[in-house]
Amino acid sequence: MRKSSIKHEQINEEVMRALADIIRTEVKDPRVPELVSVLSVEVTPDLSNCNAYISVFGDEETGQNALKGLNSASGYIRNQLARMLNLRHTPELKFHLDRSIAYGVDMMSRIDEVIDKDNRARELRGETE
Repeated sequence: MRKSSIKHEQINEEVMRALADIIRTEVKDPRVPELVSVLSVEVTPDLSNCNAYISVFGDEETGQNALKGLNSASGYIRNQLARMLNLRHTPELKFHLDRSIAYGVDMMSRIDEVIDKDNRARELRGETE
């Protein structure tokens, strides 16, 4: 596997920035909520495909609906992307739901629960820190 070049990383960043702008301002699909974040993109070196990882504020159903809306609007989004960026080829877009933020929030709440239980148990035993 070859090392990622600086130019390729710059293309990923520009595509990510442009996708976030297009989704925020131009996608009118009611399935796509206002709080959609583009977390990362991976454009293949030949610019043929782009995997975009998004996060949606809301429950699982909201995320799945947003994913369906974005994938159905991918042709329009690709057209707008071609207008914004000067690339040799505009990649085919595929959106994926990234659940890492929700997972992190869930883990933090579980850790906080364990810490609270531990502190209550210490208080009941009369221990001090």
